[in-house]
Amino acid sequence: MADAFATITQRRMTGGFRIDGIDGKNLHLDPGPGALVRSYQFGVDPLKLHGILVSHSHTDHYSDAEVLIEAMTRGMTRNKGIVIGSPSVIKGYQKWGPCISDYHLSKSRVEVMGAGDTLKLDNLKVTATPTKHGDPKNIGFRLEWDGFTLSYTSDTAYFDDLHQHHQNADVLIASVIRPDNEKIKGHLCADEFQLLLEETSPKLAIMTHLGMKFITDHPVQEAINITRKTGIKTLAAQDGMVLNLDKFKQNQQTLDEY
Repeated sequence: MADAFATITQRRMTGGFRIDGIDGKNLHLDPGPGALVRSYQFGVDPLKLHGILVSHSHTDHYSDAEVLIEAMTRGMTRNKGIVIGSPSVIKGYQKWGPCISDYHLSKSRVEVMGAGDTLKLDNLKVTATPTKHGDPKNIGFRLEWDGFTLSYTSDTAYFDDLHQHHQNADVLIASVIRPDNEKIKGHLCADEFQLLLEETSPKLAIMTHLGMKFITDHPVQEAINITRKTGIKTLAAQDGMVLNLDKFKQNQQTLDEY
């Protein structure tokens, strides 16, 4: 219920997040309620999208997918872009999904990804990572390009080998619903996120998808505490946050240095 209340109250915006310029592509991940309107509010053009990635069939992750597809395809008048989703999002699975109409899937390349699947988009490698969540087909996404790795857990409970799927990430983004050790089924709490960081050692860690209790319980201070304990720069996502990810790319050796 934590994310449901955060979504319906809009105490924090729920439009997912966007990555621009990764292998020349602009991608929107998990476009929940408000993704289209917030894109314009924060100065990013949804008409310039090249791909939309949806991890699972919960409303706060998919509700604006169709309208962003319409933007990407110029009102469904052009064949353009790619839509990547879990089986529940694209095809439906038991009581979950499908979340995007056949009509909205008709103008773009469509890829269904299950945990462990990989996909190459030019020089960008996309890997679907496993989760443990209410939607059993939910996936996270690992994006690798030009020596840079961004890993996104999506919604998931902590499990023993979670860290194996997010190792060596330059930037790790995770859905963290509750502060401290206040666990809720199918989601990470802050203490579990800290453990995940200790196991993966990213250069930058970002907590997003904060639940109502976390929003009112000083998430910035929680991020500061995790930074101090782990030595890993940790941020609590804020509405409209913009980061330059280039500074977290691996330093490449020149031929002379080699």
